[in-house]
Amino acid sequence: MAEPSTVTHRALDGVAYTLSGDLDLTRPATSVAEVVAAGRVHEFTMGIDSLGDDLAAALGIDEFDSELSFNDGVLRTAVTTEYDPQTQLVEHPLLVVWQGKHHCLVTRLYRASVSDALGLLRTLGIREEADGLSLTPDASAGTVFAGPATIIKEVPRLGLLEMAAPTAEQTAQLPPWKGVPVSGGELYRDTLADGRPFFVLSTQEVWATLVPLADAEADDVPTLAERLTLRLAE
Repeated sequence: MAEPSTVTHRALDGVAYTLSGDLDLTRPATSVAEVVAAGRVHEFTMGIDSLGDDLAAALGIDEFDSELSFNDGVLRTAVTTEYDPQTQLVEHPLLVVWQGKHHCLVTRLYRASVSDALGLLRTLGIREEADGLSLTPDASAGTVFAGPATIIKEVPRLGLLEMAAPTAEQTAQLPPWKGVPVSGGELYRDTLADGRPFFVLSTQEVWATLVPLADAEADDVPTLAERLTLRLAE
């Protein structure tokens, strides 16, 4: 059993989540947010400072095409090639990486130039804090969040945890029966399309889904979840 610990992670919409318990909470977290700009939806992912390099390597990029200072950080871009076998079309999305002191923001823009990327990023209001990056989209420029940002974190022996602020739509989807009582909320079990089990943890402040990974036993999840507290940071 791990020593009790507490960590806080900030989502891209500025909401900070605190996790505490006697589980291994040392793994880093990422945050994902969808932003609508000029009528188009863009997905942004925030993670630790190596995220951009890791994604570039996964895409086969050895070197970025451009690098410039932007918003107290470094903006790097590279044109990638993507083939869709279903449509038989070749796209050349632009990988965009903004590097701060300790965190990184990445996205891929389709049919976009570096100038387009700069124009979009200027409307996001990127701000780096100790517990993550946050965005403040400029609504007057037509840039808004499409919904709550999520925090994704792996907790060994428990699984992959995805947290967000609860919405009325999510709450309405809960079963009519009560879930298993856990710390601060209720735990519900369901099944993914591929047959794997997953769980929903619902509290007054946090909506979380949990997918057990290879080192986790689904039957152990309720007991382990009881040892984890999720709440909004003060």
